[in-house]
Amino acid sequence: MTLLLTRSDLEAVLEPESCLAALREGFRDADAVPVAGRRVRTDLPFPGTATALLPGLLPGIEAYTVKVNAKFPGARPALRGVLCLHGGADGELLALLDSATITAWRTGLAAALGTHHLAGPGDVLGVIGAGAQAQLMLRGLRALRAYGDLAVHDTDGDRAADFAARHGGRLLGSAREVVAVADTVLLATWSRSPLLSLADTRPGQHFTSLGADEPGKQELAPDLLEAALLVVDDRELAAAMGALAAADLPAEAADTTLGAVLHGIHPGRTSAAARSVYAPVGLPWQDLALAWVAYRAAERQGVGQRVDLLG
Repeated sequence: MTLLLTRSDLEAVLEPESCLAALREGFRDADAVPVAGRRVRTDLPFPGTATALLPGLLPGIEAYTVKVNAKFPGARPALRGVLCLHGGADGELLALLDSATITAWRTGLAAALGTHHLAGPGDVLGVIGAGAQAQLMLRGLRALRAYGDLAVHDTDGDRAADFAARHGGRLLGSAREVVAVADTVLLATWSRSPLLSLADTRPGQHFTSLGADEPGKQELAPDLLEAALLVVDDRELAAAMGALAAADLPAEAADTTLGAVLHGIHPGRTSAAARSVYAPVGLPWQDLALAWVAYRAAERQGVGQRVDLLG
């Protein structure tokens, strides 16, 4: 029997603290897996793209994930798909999970983790792009550190206003206005051209950019990436389809990975005056980390529906 976990099921069993702990452990241990995860993406003859991430593997978990997503920027929600959790012993399909929810949680919380470990002590937080991933970034970050003022911008004015009202922030008219007041800036947009360049920023600021997660998408200009301490989740992937690819920069342009920072191999930010950027693409093991947390919590709590896909 396979456990079916819908969005409402997942939101009932997931909570930031356990998810952050699983992601932190994954960043430290994922390199010990001998099989590299793959991210495959293709255009479609429709206004969207298809992406598959496989296999999601981590030491100590006798299971793996395969995720298939459709991304249609004009749709609401823009991302839809399914995440399959298979047992490692015989491939049994343990669970089918809503991939949009798992993706938003693992992307937003992994970004919160990177932001917490790289950002300086400034009190003002800026959000550019007020969608689902920004919601989870903010929720995760507030579980890790305190912020004072919140400044928000989105090209969808109603969505920005709703986000600002829900989280006690103030609404600003442009990305540059947000950067003018914020110490730490979270970007999660569909932009295909840079929203910010080096001239728009000041020393000491941190930027977490989630939008450059596939070819053609870009939030930060090359001069800002080159001037900052640049941290990614995977150098080769960032150079193939992430922020480095969009800026036409090689893998070596990234200073380090978040895993190396969490391992203590790289010190991360060492100067209060330094600019820093975290620009992840998203890795298959992150899907497993949160799917496993959700699956075990759902089994304990009796959440979800059992289905016989072979019957």
